[in-house]
Amino acid sequence: MRRPHRWFLPETPDVLGLLREQMEITVTGMQALAAWARDETGAAERLRECEHRADERKRALRAALTDAFTTPLEPEDIFELSRGLDRVLNNAKNAVREAEVMNSTPDSAIAEMAAELADGTQQLAEAFAALSSPGRSGATDAADRAARSESRLEHSYRQAMSALVGIDDLREIAAKRELYRRLARTGDDLREVAERVWYAVLKES
Repeated sequence: MRRPHRWFLPETPDVLGLLREQMEITVTGMQALAAWARDETGAAERLRECEHRADERKRALRAALTDAFTTPLEPEDIFELSRGLDRVLNNAKNAVREAEVMNSTPDSAIAEMAAELADGTQQLAEAFAALSSPGRSGATDAADRAARSESRLEHSYRQAMSALVGIDDLREIAAKRELYRRLARTGDDLREVAERVWYAVLKES
C-alpha cells in the first residue's frame, strides 16, 4: 500500500498580534509613567514590570519573524516598529530611575510631558490596530495624532527649560534639565515610531 503524501504548510505566526501585545504593554507602561509624574504610589514599580513584560513580547516577536514564511508587513518594518516601542518604554523607565538616583521629584512640567507621552502612545496603539484592517484604513491618521502629541510635548519641554533660569539651586537645575531632556528624547522616539507606521503603510499601498 502506498502511503499518502503529507504536506507541511510553512509557519504563519501572528506577528502583528505579537506586535499589538507589545504595544498594549507599552501603553500600560506609559500610563504608569504619567501616574508616577502625578506622584501616585507604586507607579514606578508598575512601569518597571511593564518594561520586563514588553521585553518578553519583543523576544517572542523576533522569534516569530524568524519562523514566518510570509508576514502582513515587511519583516524589517515590523522589527523596527517593535524596536521603536522598546526604546520608548526603556527611556520612560530610565527617566524614573534617574529621578530616583538624583532624588528629584516630578514637577508640573514633567507631569505635562508624561501625559503627552501616554496620550501619544495610546494613539500609536490605534495605529497598530488599524494595520490589520482592510487597506490599513486609519493607521496613518492615528500616527499623525501620535506625532501631534510629541509636538505638544516639545512645547512643554521648551517652556520648562526656559523656566529653569529662575531657579537658584544648581543641583535642582541639573536634575530637572536631565529629566526634561530624557522625556523629550522619549517623545522623539515616539515620533519615529509614528513615522515608521507611515512608511510601512506607504510601501504596502
